[in-house]
Amino acid sequence: MAMVASDNAPLLAEVDMGTDSSAPTVRATVVQASTIFNDTPATLDKAERLLAEASGYGSQIVVFPEAFIGGYPRGTNFGVSIANRTAKGKEDFRKYHASAIDVPGPEVDRLAAMAGKYKVYLVMGAIERDGYTLYCTVLFFDSQGCDTISYLSRISDVLSFEVLLGGPGCFLGKHRKVVPTASERIIWGFGDGSTIPVFQTPIGKIGAAICWENKMPLLRTALYGKGIEIYCAPTADSRDVWQASMTHIALEGGCFVLSANQFCRRKDYPPPPEYVFSGIEEDLTPDSVVCAGGSVIISPSGTVLAGPNYEGEALISADLDLGEIAREKFAFDVVGHYSRPEVLSLVVRDHPATPVTYTSASVKTEGGLCITPVTIS
Repeated sequence: MAMVASDNAPLLAEVDMGTDSSAPTVRATVVQASTIFNDTPATLDKAERLLAEASGYGSQIVVFPEAFIGGYPRGTNFGVSIANRTAKGKEDFRKYHASAIDVPGPEVDRLAAMAGKYKVYLVMGAIERDGYTLYCTVLFFDSQGCDTISYLSRISDVLSFEVLLGGPGCFLGKHRKVVPTASERIIWGFGDGSTIPVFQTPIGKIGAAICWENKMPLLRTALYGKGIEIYCAPTADSRDVWQASMTHIALEGGCFVLSANQFCRRKDYPPPPEYVFSGIEEDLTPDSVVCAGGSVIISPSGTVLAGPNYEGEALISADLDLGEIAREKFAFDVVGHYSRPEVLSLVVRDHPATPVTYTSASVKTEGGLCITPVTIS
């Protein structure tokens, strides 16, 4: 084990796994750091500093925490009680909505450029703005430049993707959190089956599930069915029990699990009364830890390769021997030889679930009014 100091955050390079010439090794990093709340441009600047540092250590894939861009609104209630919303809560949501990003959009373009500049596969937690609904989203970026022909040819066997062409890196696609947890449902919408991608890349098949949706067996099975090998788990859960969930997924899926969480102190959020941690504000000091991290990397055998770290902001890294996937699936392949599809099976409705479907792109006019036929589903 070794710790390498840096100007911003330590890199914890813990277990260097043995490899052979037939099994590639991938250097992975999970970022444990806080958002600069209500300041998306500054958060993007911070992300680039951390990405540059991870790249300097040879990382090929870098995973950021849940809601890193846009912020995880820990402790606040947006002024909501049953049948009531306060004026301050509405203004809090307006500011939160303003900190979210459009997908695609200029912030996505910048993240793609970062991935290309530092030659890393980037997995970024973000708050996505779609009109006036927000989604807790993970964005995926390719480390290589792309054009229409060469890029589509290179990912012709991708299992699920969206493509934004242009720039030195490529936006591959997104995953929207399927079920926001508890009071997160006040501010975030629900993802559908169209954004549960697994991407075929030269470093392995990459996908993600966010925080407590990792506890959903059927969602995990949908990812296993697409052959996920590097399972990214951005989270906001810093409890010790989270480690048990991550170890179980690594064993169950025969995959590497990369879980990234923020490390935050009270001073990383705006001060009261602008921002209030409901019910505990009076017990907090500026240096009080409100999210302790616990970011971790786990192998398909259940071995903890790096982390968990509860000490502060950090870059947590390990070398992944991809040959371990086959060695572990020899004994247990949850959607292969250890499945019984004639007894138990899963159907995933992976089409977009949209509230309004336009049956024609043409617009008819009657009596001077524009009329477009719509179907409400």
